Amino acid sequence: MLKRLKSTEPDRLNLTLMLVLTFSTGIIDAVGYLGLDRVFTGNMTGNVVILGMALIGADNLPVVGPTIALACFMGGAVIAGRTLRPVAAGWSRRTTVLLAAVGLTMTAIAVVLVVHAPHAGDPVTLTITGALAVAMGMQAATARHLAVKDVTTVVVTSTLTGLAADSRLGGGTGAHTGRRLGAVVLILAGATVGAGLLHIHPGLGVMATAALTLLVALAGEIARERAVHDAELEPAAG
Repeated sequence: MLKRLKSTEPDRLNLTLMLVLTFSTGIIDAVGYLGLDRVFTGNMTGNVVILGMALIGADNLPVVGPTIALACFMGGAVIAGRTLRPVAAGWSRRTTVLLAAVGLTMTAIAVVLVVHAPHAGDPVTLTITGALAVAMGMQAATARHLAVKDVTTVVVTSTLTGLAADSRLGGGTGAHTGRRLGAVVLILAGATVGAGLLHIHPGLGVMATAALTLLVALAGEIARERAVHDAELEPAAG
């Protein structure tokens, strides 16, 4: 029984930490869309749709920003994918390093936003968009490697699909309803918080996201080190 409880603890912690990152994604996408000329830096589906409409000149939608975000997001995912490829799924030191890098990148961006107000089409603003997208690509790929079911941290379309299709109304058992509903509510709440912080200063939402990401990295690393320590003690106890 004790071994089974120990095996569930990392799963619960990883779920909690990924839900925190889902909330932070809502914040950063609100900042991106409302403060960086209608660009998503976490939700790439939104960028693809915006770009598709912009290509025919609909409503003067941006082209450069979404294109940069798409390319940089993929670049960030490539970096994380190559970094995590040699290690098994689950939390590792490389996971900590990647999420710490995401948090530090966002901290630097928040500092830039303190001294430079974003303007549509401005080179600095486009650079900020690209840097945020790289960070979010790294986060998304890291979350994917952790393999927490139904919590990708960046999109909720598949989560909503699973929530409805697997519900009792859909003929299912309602499995994972709590985490799925939690992910949807948290990204919604994050977007609300991000929009509110944007009224005060555009850098506040980015700084809040940076702080949450760094806390997630720290909590995950502490749990990992504790698990390694416990594993080393078990043979001696046996």
